[in-house]
Amino acid sequence: MQTIIIKEGKEKQLLRHHPWVFSGALLTKEADLSTDLARVETQNGQFIAYGWYDSQSHIALRLLSWDEKTIPDEGWWVDTITKSVLRRSAFFQDKKAGTTTFRIIFGEADMLPGLVVDVYGTMLRIIISARIAWDHRDLIVSTLEQLLKPTLILLGTDSAFCGIEHLSETLLYYQDGAYFTPAKRLDPVRFREDNLLYEVVPGKGQKSGFYCDQRENRKAIEAYAKDAVVLDGCSYTGAFSLHALRAGAKQVDLFDSSEQALKQALVHVHINQEQGSIPPESREKVSITVCDIFEQMRKIPSDHYDLMILDPPKLAQTKAQAQGAQKAYKDLNRLAMQKIRNGGIIATFSCSGAINLEQLRLILAWSAKDANVEIQILKVLTQAEDHPVRLSFPESEYLGGYILRVIR
Repeated sequence: MQTIIIKEGKEKQLLRHHPWVFSGALLTKEADLSTDLARVETQNGQFIAYGWYDSQSHIALRLLSWDEKTIPDEGWWVDTITKSVLRRSAFFQDKKAGTTTFRIIFGEADMLPGLVVDVYGTMLRIIISARIAWDHRDLIVSTLEQLLKPTLILLGTDSAFCGIEHLSETLLYYQDGAYFTPAKRLDPVRFREDNLLYEVVPGKGQKSGFYCDQRENRKAIEAYAKDAVVLDGCSYTGAFSLHALRAGAKQVDLFDSSEQALKQALVHVHINQEQGSIPPESREKVSITVCDIFEQMRKIPSDHYDLMILDPPKLAQTKAQAQGAQKAYKDLNRLAMQKIRNGGIIATFSCSGAINLEQLRLILAWSAKDANVEIQILKVLTQAEDHPVRLSFPESEYLGGYILRVIR
């Protein structure tokens, strides 16, 4: 096995089990290395971990095992995948089947770099964002098939990382032990979250097709939705809206840039109304608007909404983009604070890992100052428990939010 030496002073974070090593931290000449496993040591010969080196990845070395006796071979991958799935066993044991969608692998937070896997009923959706996971894709698929016996597996690369990882945008379909190309559009797959029905068409929609990281936060807004006029900004396929309707909202307006997503949101309203999961008159309370949320917020009437939900897409992929994202978050929240009714509630989120909860709180303070309002924080919100935060890898904490009351 090849050995990689880390520069003096660069080893401290790695000894604390941070899994990322950039090329600038390598003392060993990269020309002498090949894409493969490596033993990683300090300059004085102390063992740090075993890792996977790849010169084409934007993260040159990804650490996998800090136990010198445990080499991360194929058996390690099978064992680590299995343990990650078993940690979510409570979700599989939901006897009332109130929730059949959840994340079973969350990348480095589960010690599996560049690999995310979501369950949607009987279907698995694998998203790969690193070359190391792509190189092990067949082993990943076969292991998950043996563990869970899904009716369908979708495996795709994350377009946001394809450029820096030198991967092609790819979507593969796997069923009954083999990859295949669908001859026609596949039937929708239905699943539940908190006893509300959803569906995805395999291979369609943004990334996974559904975001289960907001599960607990969607429940949280129900307490403020009864008899409320609600704005669901960046609604995607309407999950927050369904919770607002179930709680007894008077009116729900959905804004999103994707017409396809908004049409799917209406499908979700229909199927839940038919199932009796939301009140029978819910469809009459819903309107959809295809728009840019930043432009539309300037057009909405003042003192009209009691509850605003602001869940914009990731505005900062990296720390270098954080400053521009801060301005965008400030603008969006300032407009909401100016427009909402006195005493109204705003549930606002950031899924940009480069902006943490404290930074978002500061942004909200700036927004409140410019809007000339007082703000009360009622609840602090974060990602659901199937998206755990690994303390040695703070980058795994990416979703944060607040429920606010606006006082003039």
